[in-house]
Amino acid sequence: MLDSPEEEVLAKACEAIHRFAEKGDENRNSLLALGAVEPLTRLISHEDKTVRRNAFMAVGVMASNNDVRRLMKKLNIIPSVISKLSPEEDIIVHEFATLCLASLSVDFTCKVQIYEQNGLEPLLRLLSSPDPDVKKNSVECIFNLVQDLPSRVTVQELNGLPQLLDLLRSQYPIIQQLALHTLESITTDAETRTAFREEQGFSKLLEFLTTKEFSDLHADALRVIFNCLEDTESVKLIQGNGGLEKLLQFVITPTTPEVQTNAVKAIARVAESSETRKLLHEQNVEKALIDLLATENKSVHTAVCQAVAVLSKNQSSMDTFRLLNGIKPIVQLLNSQENGVKEAAAQALSSLSSGNPLNAQAISEAEGEKLMVQILKDCCSRTVSHVAAILTNMASQEALRCSIHRAIPALLEPLQSTEQHTLISTTQLVAALTCETEGRAELRDAGGLPLLVKMLQSNNTEICRNACWAVSVCANDEPTATEMCKLGALEILQEINCSLNRRSKFSEVALQRLLDSNPSIKYSLTGRLSHTDITADGFYDPGQVNDFTWFEEKKRCL
Repeated sequence: MLDSPEEEVLAKACEAIHRFAEKGDENRNSLLALGAVEPLTRLISHEDKTVRRNAFMAVGVMASNNDVRRLMKKLNIIPSVISKLSPEEDIIVHEFATLCLASLSVDFTCKVQIYEQNGLEPLLRLLSSPDPDVKKNSVECIFNLVQDLPSRVTVQELNGLPQLLDLLRSQYPIIQQLALHTLESITTDAETRTAFREEQGFSKLLEFLTTKEFSDLHADALRVIFNCLEDTESVKLIQGNGGLEKLLQFVITPTTPEVQTNAVKAIARVAESSETRKLLHEQNVEKALIDLLATENKSVHTAVCQAVAVLSKNQSSMDTFRLLNGIKPIVQLLNSQENGVKEAAAQALSSLSSGNPLNAQAISEAEGEKLMVQILKDCCSRTVSHVAAILTNMASQEALRCSIHRAIPALLEPLQSTEQHTLISTTQLVAALTCETEGRAELRDAGGLPLLVKMLQSNNTEICRNACWAVSVCANDEPTATEMCKLGALEILQEINCSLNRRSKFSEVALQRLLDSNPSIKYSLTGRLSHTDITADGFYDPGQVNDFTWFEEKKRCL
């Protein structure tokens, strides 16, 4: 019947196929098996309006089937469908043509073809259609397309933002949600964020957030705001129009965990500005965040800890978190089975304890040391890096340093990491824990000196400098200095100090400390001692040498 020369027969056949296809995927598979797809793809371009309309109704419904979509792609249906999105075409055709494109656009190849066939322009125009189904299908297709960067840029170039923002006023939640998801995707582009501000997008979103009947969509709207706050201009804008207060209200007022999480994420991003951190402190943001730690939601915990890390750049906020007893619940999150929560908690504690002895003391009082030493052994590199920074902050106080038991053996594995940030933070911790004889002895006994000496050869400047600093601390006693020299530290440091590119104050100090801790080596290599060098039993002058290995062999032979 689909090959009939009679238009009435064609129209009725297409109508019957549409009704049959609507009843389920099994029926659509049957139609595919009977060969209905290929003639239908031809009939959507039929000159008769009724035939064309009914064919589109059938094609639009059948496109939801995976196998049908594959065949449609093979038959190159997309150009024909896009050509029927013109303003003069029947609104029913618009509805099912956009439905077909929405289904096809989940496929990457089809997305590319729709974009290359200039499908975005008519789709954006149809966002203003009086028919809600056309709007819904069009925005759904656009959402699928803007997962790719070229389409995101093109939406802004085609001035599509006003139409998308207008959809926020729709009476249909699905249309509002798809519009928000599309806005979330395209506002990852800097130029689009600029256009978004120019179109009063912030004001419209804040108005949307204050409408209670849209509460189910507030989490989506907050994600758009989060993207936009990447720009300093947007941060200033939200400061001046009451946006900060609205964000805080979502934190304070009981709502869904997703809304709270997204609100806290937005607060964390806006808090990257020092001025905003001050404003948030004045509005008691610390109490609101600490109260959220009492919830049982992991996403909320992660977001709160990340916000605490940023807000702790403000000294007043840093102290307030302690005074409100907020440190202990964050320490307890180090027990979490979720790596994301554990990492965020470690990040927060690292910021809270940076340059703040009282906060470091509070972490100790919450019995954080044992948890953190265990993390050094078991966790991912990013968490280990934060924990090492916390322990380094704590170790600056002698009383706390003595309470950090068994940390040095736990550092052996992180010291072999390939991650730059992990190596830097762990070598800093080694330096902090070995400023006393007991710590240096523990490092020697644990077998950590070879790892430390090996890091002196790193091509990474920061790793090398931190290793030099740790070596200079460890070289404060003769047994450790001698052991490092046996491992080749002296030769490595001499080589570094002969290089204009690699030489630094750290390498110079490390070499000097190694020599100062072993007068025999120093005298043999330099031919002189200073008035501060103390010779004791065992000092021997084998004469001027240039190589420590030779010195050791000479000493053994005598």
